Amino acid sequence: MTRETATLAGGCFWCTEAVFNDVIGVEKVESGYTGGTVADPTYKQVCSGDTGHAEAVQITYDPEKISYDELLDIFFATHDPTQLNRQGNDVGTQYRSAIFPASPEQAQAAMRGIERNQLTWTAPIVTKIEPLGEWYKAEDDHQEYWEGEGQRNPYCLAVIPPKLQKLRKSFANRVKEGAAA
Repeated sequence: MTRETATLAGGCFWCTEAVFNDVIGVEKVESGYTGGTVADPTYKQVCSGDTGHAEAVQITYDPEKISYDELLDIFFATHDPTQLNRQGNDVGTQYRSAIFPASPEQAQAAMRGIERNQLTWTAPIVTKIEPLGEWYKAEDDHQEYWEGEGQRNPYCLAVIPPKLQKLRKSFANRVKEGAAA
C-alpha cells in the first residue's frame, strides 16, 4: 500500500486543510509550518512573519485514487495563486502560495502544474516552488480546525464555504461521499 505526501501552502492552513479533507484519495491532512529558519516555531511566531515559515498543509494521499497533478489542480483552483505573500486580508510571507516538492518528480509536476493552471488566471501565477525543509506540525488546536472551532469563527465562515463550493462545483467527481455541502 503506497502512500505519498504533498506539501502545499495556499494562505491560511485552516482553509487549505478544510478543502483537502474532502478530497477522494486524501487520507490525512496535517496543518503545519515549513520553509523557515526557526526550529519548532509556534503559531504566534509564524504569524509574526519573522520566521520565514509558510502556513502549509502536508497531505497524505493514495496515488492510486488521486494523482499529484490532480491535487495541484485543486490547490490552484481553491486559492488565489496570483496574490504575492497574501490571501485576501491575510498578508505576509507566512500566507504565500508555495509548493514544497518531496522529489524531483514532484518538482517537475509542480512546474507543469503552474503552466497548466496559468491558463485559467488572467494575472500571472506567483506560486513559488521551494525546497521542502523541516516540517513542523502545528499545535493540536490547529488540526481539523474547520470541523470544530472553525464553524464558530467568523473569518472561517466567510472564507472556507466559498472554497468548498468551488471544490464541489469544479471537482465534483473528486469529492468524498458525505462531505458537507
